[in-house]
Amino acid sequence: MTDRRPADPHAQDPGQAPAPDAPAEGPDAPPASGSEGAGRSGGGAAPAPGGPVRRPDLAGLAAAVRSIERGENPAAPAPRGDASEARRRRREAMAAEAAEMQAREAEEAGRPAPGGPGSADRATPDPPSPEPRPAEEGAAEPEEGEAPPDESRAARPGRVQAAEGEDDQAGERDGARAASGTRAARPGDGTGTAQPDSTRTDDTTDAGRTRPDDARTAQPTNTRAAQPDSTRTEDTADAGRTRPDDTTDAGHARARGSQGGGERPEQQQRARGGPPAATAAAAPAPFAARKAPVDPRAVDAARVALTSGGAPADLAEPVVRLLGEGAAEALRADPWLVLGVPGVRVEQADAFARAVPAGATGPGDERRARALVGHVMERAALEGHTALRAEAVKAALAGYGVPDPDAAVAASVEDGHVLVFRDESVPLPEPRGDDGDVDEDEDTAPVPLLLGLDRYALAEESLADGCLRLLRSFEDDSDAGTWEKAAASAPSASAAQLIRTAAGSGLVLHTGGEAARAEPAALVRAARAAGLRAYAAAYTDNGRRRLAEAVGADAAVTVAGLLAGRGGPGRAPDGSLALDLLAVLDAPQLSAEEAATLVEAVPDGARLVLSGDEFALWSAGPGRAFADLLASKACPRVTSRTPDPGPIGELISYIGAGELAAVDAPAKEVVVVPVHDPAEAVLRTVQLVADSVPRAIGVSADRTQVITLAHGGPAGTRALNAALKERLNPGPGRFGGFDPGDRVVLVTGPGHVLPGTVAGAEQAGLRLELESGGGPGEPVLVPREDVAAAVRHGWALTGHQAAAMRWPAVVVVVPGDAGPLLTRSWVYTAFARGERHLSVVQGADQGLARAVAGPPARLRTTRLSWVLRDLVS
Repeated sequence: MTDRRPADPHAQDPGQAPAPDAPAEGPDAPPASGSEGAGRSGGGAAPAPGGPVRRPDLAGLAAAVRSIERGENPAAPAPRGDASEARRRRREAMAAEAAEMQAREAEEAGRPAPGGPGSADRATPDPPSPEPRPAEEGAAEPEEGEAPPDESRAARPGRVQAAEGEDDQAGERDGARAASGTRAARPGDGTGTAQPDSTRTDDTTDAGRTRPDDARTAQPTNTRAAQPDSTRTEDTADAGRTRPDDTTDAGHARARGSQGGGERPEQQQRARGGPPAATAAAAPAPFAARKAPVDPRAVDAARVALTSGGAPADLAEPVVRLLGEGAAEALRADPWLVLGVPGVRVEQADAFARAVPAGATGPGDERRARALVGHVMERAALEGHTALRAEAVKAALAGYGVPDPDAAVAASVEDGHVLVFRDESVPLPEPRGDDGDVDEDEDTAPVPLLLGLDRYALAEESLADGCLRLLRSFEDDSDAGTWEKAAASAPSASAAQLIRTAAGSGLVLHTGGEAARAEPAALVRAARAAGLRAYAAAYTDNGRRRLAEAVGADAAVTVAGLLAGRGGPGRAPDGSLALDLLAVLDAPQLSAEEAATLVEAVPDGARLVLSGDEFALWSAGPGRAFADLLASKACPRVTSRTPDPGPIGELISYIGAGELAAVDAPAKEVVVVPVHDPAEAVLRTVQLVADSVPRAIGVSADRTQVITLAHGGPAGTRALNAALKERLNPGPGRFGGFDPGDRVVLVTGPGHVLPGTVAGAEQAGLRLELESGGGPGEPVLVPREDVAAAVRHGWALTGHQAAAMRWPAVVVVVPGDAGPLLTRSWVYTAFARGERHLSVVQGADQGLARAVAGPPARLRTTRLSWVLRDLVS
């Protein structure tokens, strides 16, 4: 079986002279303080005193990979980033962090702290993070709120500037940093440098392509400090142009418990939504952002270091949260560490480095190269990749002027900044010698390498291990007659097949459209009737409410609520979920890290059913967990034969097959409205929502949802929301661009929003009534300082924000300048959101048909399917 471990750079081919040990941190790394000393996953050994340290090159790394693959080096030390050891340490840290968070929450609430790690409240909430910019929605304009190059706030030479209104991907990235374990500053650390360059034009979606972060929980081997928002929020009065930051969590954080993945909730607190308001006088639940305290003296010192290099002083606190209390010294030793602050671009970091007297600061500076490797990897993660081919990384580095990209990549691997794997999609050559040995030419042939940040590599390793654990730990000791009886009484043949399959396997994949959701619901009802602790989890509250109609309110939860202990069975003494069967709907929306969190929470011997529409958009965060599980064929799969009904169901069935066909819609279930330009698209959209749909279909404007490709652009969510507000609820925007009665969404995570309405404003903040949690009208108070980051107008959403939700009527806007953003999966997802009516404002002409006939989605480079295949084999 192929060894799937990351290659150890120190492992040498037989007969090859061993390379000297690499330095653990480098001469410029500042000392760790407090929990920063956790270090990173498998750092290198300290260099011998005196003399330079020889760095490996990619050829040496490829040789090490080849040696491990062929079993020629069985004595090679355990590679960096060993998944099992990292998970063990991560669980220990998570348990301590969860206990600390619970103690603080209990103290604030005036109640005793929950019991030990086995209590039902063990899991803590997700970090607030703005909605992600999915790769499928992200390519046409500058980031949300980012000033174009010709505006007055554009980057100026010699000055590092916090991007005004940095997009949600950066804010979500901030929320992913663990506050409980501040990270030791290290030279060139690129693991937190996800902010794209100002020169990029693929950032139209407001939610950014944040790594959902939907990120892994804090790892003791690579803990990270919480990064606050580095963006400016002066323009909050601009309707629809709210600014994301790391405080946008409204109560849908991923629990940590014993999981090895999911978003990092250490530094922030979910909104504590109480029961639904009985009257208008009900006290709103606070929407509070909890940030780890920082030393004011460290902030002052960092401010001096920043301003001395021409950087704005307001970056001081984010820098301290990123680098720890020694941030000032770290910046002086390695000025490119500032690249890890969201909103700082490469050219700005270069200008800052030139202004700081820290030695050589040219394009070939080793510190710059290390930072850029991480920057490139993070940008790939924003586009959904969990790994990147080494050649792609080198090409990107060359574009930044790095003179020796090969050495830069190898040095980052040696330092433990990234992990290296063989690209298993490219097979190794078979031996061709007469004696079975490998020919010399084959032995020296280049080995294709994949590079990955440790967090995503470990997420996929954890997910694969967890899936195999569920398959192997399952023992079918149930009454076969009970399951067969339940299958015989199932509402459909597909539901019966799912019940029979789940009765005999610990992990089952189920695919189908909206109508197929009845099948896992039937399975949960059958399991509960058999006396099992069975639950169904949807990705959104909108989906949970629909699910509750089929399985009952006590059995329906959200994924985030389940893991955070706000619904469902709670936790068993070992920290796992106290259940026997869990059916998870909307599984394609789970990023690799979210899926790993969920799978690791399911106890041994339990049944897990992952259900979803294989044609829908992939997750907003990195990875494509559900698609990779399907591709691996590691577990049973049940494909629903239940079609979605009506003209809308017929239309999306065609789209799923790659065809855009006309359908018969006698009751105007599907209407196409051609437009010639974006201005007309906005005008007709407002007309449809405010007049035509209510009059012809009988669906009011507050139950009609507009869906468009991106946040920016003349027909993006910002433009549409501004026009819809002017028509449906005009007002001056007295509070940060909002007025009572405005339809809004509260950003709670990558690609995850809670719809609601502005109920009013007060000195403390903005009062919302959310259609979530306890039901319509749940009051939430968003503090003034969080409004710009957490609240957006919600008449118009992007496809990823709307995924896994449904409305009585939807209006989908397809602008003529959609370009590569328009994919079959986006069209399929957007068109399927309407229950009774779909209007398509069509400005793309033949571009829509070409997109539907083209590839289903933009490809993502991941490792999960290969890891699963190796494990199963």
